[in-house]
Amino acid sequence: MTWVLVIGLALAVFAALALLFRLPRGGWEVIGAALLLGLAGYSLQGAPGLPGAPKAPAEKIAGNSAAAIAERQKLAAGDASGDKRIIIADALARHGQFADAAEVLRGAVEEDPANAPAWLAMANALVAHADGTISPAAIHAFGQAAKAEPGSPGPPFFLGMALIQSGRLGEGRAIWADLLARSPAQAPWRADLEQRLAELDAYMARGQAAPGPAQ
Repeated sequence: MTWVLVIGLALAVFAALALLFRLPRGGWEVIGAALLLGLAGYSLQGAPGLPGAPKAPAEKIAGNSAAAIAERQKLAAGDASGDKRIIIADALARHGQFADAAEVLRGAVEEDPANAPAWLAMANALVAHADGTISPAAIHAFGQAAKAEPGSPGPPFFLGMALIQSGRLGEGRAIWADLLARSPAQAPWRADLEQRLAELDAYMARGQAAPGPAQ
């Protein structure tokens, strides 16, 4: 099926160039040869049936604000269900307006510096606004969330995730491992965290096993 689509696309491109754009007949052979060369290259290197490159387990939530919000609400120690600013910020984040969400949350933490759910939501919004890259401002927000609610698993979980998304796998793993060690045996988040750590370890092992450049 893939080959039918590829060949059909090549024919459509040729027809568009030859008929719609009135390519001179003298150029038909050149365009046809270029398209055939492209098809030959695809036949040698293309592999549409193969799965995509493996991703770090942190990417299960990365880029999906709805999933990140649901996970944050599940892990949050404090009840933020009645906090209007967090509700507004979550609505903005669900629509990809992460900078606006962070600004709303900044007002919440200025009003109440001990608002742990707002600090955590702000940290996640800052990470999302930076396309998954952790920034000093986000690290500060994670730290304030942890300070406000020392026993909450949310700040270390999302801090570890942000570090992993930023390519700092070892630092992120250390934070997740410490959180797991401190988590009660019956903690509802423990099984998920164990799975993520196992997937992260496998991902890191695959990276270490990859062959280096030829000498």
